[in-house]
Amino acid sequence: MSEEARKKAMDELVAKFAGEKADPYKNYVQGEGLDILDAQYVRNLRKVPLKPWARRGGNAAYLNHDASKSSNDCYVMEIEPGAMLKPHRQMFEEMIFVLDGRGSTKVWNNAGKSLTFEWKAGAIFGIPLNCWHQHFNGSGSAPVRYIAVTNAPPVINLYKNLDFVFSNPFEFTERFNGEPDYFAAKNDRELWTIRTNFIPDAVNLPLAIAHERGAGGQHLRFNLANSSQQGHLSQFPVQTYKKAHAHGPGAHVVILSGEGYSLCWNDGLENKPDRFDWEVGTLIVPRDGVYHQHFNTGPQPARYLAFRTGASGAKNAQGVVKCFYSKRIGGHQLDYADESQEFRRMFEEALARHNLKPAMDAAYEKELETLPPAGE
Repeated sequence: MSEEARKKAMDELVAKFAGEKADPYKNYVQGEGLDILDAQYVRNLRKVPLKPWARRGGNAAYLNHDASKSSNDCYVMEIEPGAMLKPHRQMFEEMIFVLDGRGSTKVWNNAGKSLTFEWKAGAIFGIPLNCWHQHFNGSGSAPVRYIAVTNAPPVINLYKNLDFVFSNPFEFTERFNGEPDYFAAKNDRELWTIRTNFIPDAVNLPLAIAHERGAGGQHLRFNLANSSQQGHLSQFPVQTYKKAHAHGPGAHVVILSGEGYSLCWNDGLENKPDRFDWEVGTLIVPRDGVYHQHFNTGPQPARYLAFRTGASGAKNAQGVVKCFYSKRIGGHQLDYADESQEFRRMFEEALARHNLKPAMDAAYEKELETLPPAGE
């Protein structure tokens, strides 16, 4: 088929699907005077250019891409020195990570029950569904910048009514009812999960060992404000890398410490991977069902935060997330034994720039103790 014939065929299909192009969520963002910037990869969130956002009273930009635009979204917000955002409520959930600055947030309901808590760079917290809230910059000389992940796209696309989404008086008292310790820093843990609505320092919070992810990695999961969204923190040692895995859309990965790179590719090692080099402040959003792998090439442990939808990881009949176990037994995790040798060569070359060598032999050997037979 000639290029002209292909273009004609596509134009005909575009015309036939024109009635299905409406996107209430996209129209909402554009109506706010903001752009939706492609965000599979953002090298540094601190350098994203922002625009005034009248509804909120700060400066912001939406970061998103086709894989997550129907499941969740992401925006970067800046509060100028000594300023505050406008009081706000919304019928969708929101998780926040503070990139820079310090300040406070007030949360309240229709009955007047309110709480105010302070935060600084490195803090994570969730906004209870449809609660009034307002953010304040606690410094008179430095701006605050934070990143937020919400499930606004499916909510706005479902209801198609902004008054319902932003001016709805309904209260979810089971989510927030003015509990005095709601935003207290807690350390209630069970295995990989911490039960809290506020993490004051995600960069230095102790994590739990996660042998399943390989190479001495650490992991900690959390759910904020009784949300359907979830998140986790992961860390892996110097001169190592995690096992590759795949899951659904919407995982927003923010690098908190270290330096390195991630590879993303479609299932099958014959597919050439995309490489994304990262530093502190990088955002990576793996596409739906794409395998991805994180490599630490710097001189210190690498840590990242992942905000995601609750449905981003497919589970088996026993409720185990498939990206945590081997493809050899039906999971979505690639064993070291089955990875491309080209990936190992690439890792060696990246480490050599810091006069380092891989420290992966122990991880390779440890995996063999429980490795399922190929083709099982």
